[in-house]
Amino acid sequence: MKNIQEKHFTYLMLLSMLFWGGGWTALKILTYNLPMDVIIFWRFFLMTLSFVPIIYYFKIPFKLNLGSLKFILGSSILNISFMVSSFMGIKYGYAGAGSVIITTFSPIMTFLLVAMLFRNRLQTRQYFGLILGLIGGYILLELNDFSLFLNSSNLYFLLCALIWAGVTVLSQHSQKHIHPIHYSFAISLIATTVTFFYAKDSDLLAVFHQGAEFWTAMIYLAVFGQTIATTIFFISSGKLGSEKTSSFMFLVPLFALLSAWLILDEPMQMHIIVGGAVSMLAVYFINKK
Repeated sequence: MKNIQEKHFTYLMLLSMLFWGGGWTALKILTYNLPMDVIIFWRFFLMTLSFVPIIYYFKIPFKLNLGSLKFILGSSILNISFMVSSFMGIKYGYAGAGSVIITTFSPIMTFLLVAMLFRNRLQTRQYFGLILGLIGGYILLELNDFSLFLNSSNLYFLLCALIWAGVTVLSQHSQKHIHPIHYSFAISLIATTVTFFYAKDSDLLAVFHQGAEFWTAMIYLAVFGQTIATTIFFISSGKLGSEKTSSFMFLVPLFALLSAWLILDEPMQMHIIVGGAVSMLAVYFINKK
């Protein structure tokens, strides 16, 4: 029975990673149509609405205190910043490249951030992983041509990775105070409010003049690529263990590259594939028990 349950949640995790990977392609499609502030508001608004039935289904008591509030506010600001940076990066760059750079650099930056904040001593394998990470970054960002690096969307993708490292640290510590699903809902609710006041002078109702492609991408990004994928991840981590579920993250860049290639006809860039593989190997050595 236990093996059947593990198999069930393994399939769910694969589905979750597929949803996350496809989110970058969906965001790229959205950048073709409307201004950034309009897209970001509706993304957070739909995400907030989609969390309501999930919260009702699980019937977990909602507890909010000062301890959780500081993490929620901090993560809300970082989530908005992440959406702005990822929108700009994806608008002028490739969705596949952005997903690989952000997904592989973020765990490395998270590790460095935690090491500096808490003054953790590094082990030999972790030093080796960091060296691999630098090599992977050199290949990914094409640093042999530094002018190309400065003039590309890679700077936005690197900023996204750094911001997400901060989100990860806050999220890990927030679980002492609030349930992860409530945490994600509260973040999206605050982000919706903040982005509304920022975008209220724009034509927010312009989304209702968009076609099926736009709404498919918007609903996918907000509901499937965020709410459903995140909920599956949180539930599965409790069933399979955090170490096993975190290993599935290596599939996100693969699914992102494939979806960008199939849907957007983006080229499979060799430096992205090779650099991403080296960086993912670096993450493995950094986190290996």
